[in-house]
Amino acid sequence: MSNFRYYTQWMKPVRKIAFYVRGFCTYYVPKAYYRARYASLTNRLSENERKAVDARAAYYNRMLPTPPDLYNLTSVQDFKYPHGKKKKFSTYFFDLYGSLKYFPEHYRFSYLFGDVTEEPEMPAFVKSRPIPAEGAHSNSVILKLNKARHYLFIKDSLSFREKKDMIVSRNCVRQPHRKRWLEMYHGHPMCNVGQINPDVQDGHQEWLKEYMTIPQQLKYKFICCIEGNDVATNLKWVMSSNSLAVMPRPKYETWFMEGSLIPGYHYVEIKEDYSDLIEKMEYYIARPDEAEAIIRHAHEYIRQFKDTRMEKLVSLAVVEKYFRLTGQME
Repeated sequence: MSNFRYYTQWMKPVRKIAFYVRGFCTYYVPKAYYRARYASLTNRLSENERKAVDARAAYYNRMLPTPPDLYNLTSVQDFKYPHGKKKKFSTYFFDLYGSLKYFPEHYRFSYLFGDVTEEPEMPAFVKSRPIPAEGAHSNSVILKLNKARHYLFIKDSLSFREKKDMIVSRNCVRQPHRKRWLEMYHGHPMCNVGQINPDVQDGHQEWLKEYMTIPQQLKYKFICCIEGNDVATNLKWVMSSNSLAVMPRPKYETWFMEGSLIPGYHYVEIKEDYSDLIEKMEYYIARPDEAEAIIRHAHEYIRQFKDTRMEKLVSLAVVEKYFRLTGQME
């Protein structure tokens, strides 16, 4: 089946082009300009803002004081756009560079790009990590990487009560847990679920469905947010909508702090084996007031990520803490 809509989304390439234009424009501005601005940015924080920045920086950066072998790390000066490399991780590069450029060029750091699902051996900047136990330390220092893909928030014109009493999902399905989801609920009258990647495995051609745009998915009361390689990419826009995010308790987290989400308060939690999905849907269909309360709480949670000034300051605080705990900054 053709996924024509997926390949003809005009806003997606427009957003990506705008991202790269901004990225290269700031890349060629001398770093001395940003280092000069650093103090003025951080000094304008109110007391309450400082507390909020420190709290989030402590969440993202849980590393212990670590004096690593700095000679094996990358310096800010040598962190340059990887022209000519086949796999550039360009969006990751510009997002990380956007925070590092405020710091001295001789400072050194480690980083891992892509879907990180294991703890690195030494403290490193990452997009994602396994959710640490409460109070546990971690070498995975989270920054807001690949944000062009992951941080899309929307306005939903439909109320929860106006939507279909069904759940929708359109995913790339390669992982065993996503296959199990389709095995259980493909063809169920309350479930419009399918896969959009054409490389169908295990002979399930019936799972292949046409791509659905976000406005099309917003017609449903429930939207599936099951993790893929790491986190569920769609969770951010779903929680900014008037539909309910439905998922088991997450195992991985990013800048979105998935580990801090409260089941039954920010999203609808289902069992790890998905067996109570229909029961949970029927519960909230019959209790729209409770569903709308979850949606309000989700919107409140989203609000903190829309403040671009605070997002920048938190990023800088995370990086500053990294340099301080590695003994490079007093």
